[in-house]
Amino acid sequence: MNILFVHTNFPAQFRYLAEVLAADPAHRVAAIGSQTAGQLRGVRLERYHFHDVGHAAVHSFARRFDSEARRAEQVLYTLIALENSGFIPDVIVAHSGWGETLPLRAKFPRARLIVYCEYFYREHGQDVHFDPEFPQFGVDGMTYLRAKNASQLLALAECDLGLSPTLWQRSTYPDAFQGKIAVAHEGVDTEAVRPDDRAVFHLPSGFALTAQTEVLTFVARNLEPLRGYHVFMRALPEILHARPQAQVVIVGGDGVSYGPSSPDGRTWKDVFWGEVAPRLDPRRVHFVGALAYGHYLQLLQVSRAHVYLTYPFVLSWSLIEALSAGCLIVGSDTAPVREVITHGQNGLLVPFFDARSLAAAAIAALGDPRRFARLRQRARETATAGFERRRAAAGQLALLQSALR
Repeated sequence: MNILFVHTNFPAQFRYLAEVLAADPAHRVAAIGSQTAGQLRGVRLERYHFHDVGHAAVHSFARRFDSEARRAEQVLYTLIALENSGFIPDVIVAHSGWGETLPLRAKFPRARLIVYCEYFYREHGQDVHFDPEFPQFGVDGMTYLRAKNASQLLALAECDLGLSPTLWQRSTYPDAFQGKIAVAHEGVDTEAVRPDDRAVFHLPSGFALTAQTEVLTFVARNLEPLRGYHVFMRALPEILHARPQAQVVIVGGDGVSYGPSSPDGRTWKDVFWGEVAPRLDPRRVHFVGALAYGHYLQLLQVSRAHVYLTYPFVLSWSLIEALSAGCLIVGSDTAPVREVITHGQNGLLVPFFDARSLAAAAIAALGDPRRFARLRQRARETATAGFERRRAAAGQLALLQSALR
């Protein structure tokens, strides 16, 4: 069978499923991605070149779709090259988020089409308008937001099956399509990401942190409000005052992944650091930027309490990896987190906006690790039972086979 993956950042969410399929000699596996795509053993990778040419002449409501259509054109050229080389897919698995699905059904109408449904934008009840601290959308912004879903709706209308990683993420899609979307998380490598009491994490200064150190961790792709960075920073003065030996390690870039930029041009990191810096000891707060994966795992392994906050939005891999590493999670009591963490059973939940409750939970976790040992064990069990990569890939493979039938 010929299987084609389409994802601008391949392998991304398709890594473990692609590995399983590529290891089976009964299959030929190919992938299409942009210049950011990575090679995977046994998978033929074809990269397309995409340059955003600007949208001066395009209506603001249609600019995203214009970019998606241009990207789809490059995907189409790559599909033609694959066909000319003799590769005709029986199954196509594609992410629905960048317009790459637009030409797939037209080019290969007989192939089974499976689309990855990560998140559907809505005007209320999710990330938009969740945080009253930041500007609300006007009618024009709301119209643009609705238009962002256009290529996803086309993909859902044409596909044979949709895949969402969590129940909550599936629930963001229109009711008319949810029956077409199965829930199957892509999984994490729970063998690589595991507890290790001997782990050591070295700060840039050379100072070594171990499991015996009071380490509080926070991880996000970029430090921004959507992932609760502002709430975390506002809790730090109280935490550091109560725990004078605690060290805080913050992982994340200075950019913006999802929400708007700061209105004054500063990074969100600097905005909220400036708000709290006069009230804490800056020598105990360590911004380490983006870490190499091995160093990131070492940090999770030495963490005594790991804070994960998010608006109602896509659930981060970092939360599942923190569970797998046996971290004590102090998480936001928001819908995507509640699907994975039950307060008092495998982690602690606090109201998203309540910095004082966050501080109290972190102080307790740092001060009495033995009290929470059972929660850390259950966190690990949650990851291995529900998110182990082989089991996750097997579930996705079963859904793929059902789509073929």
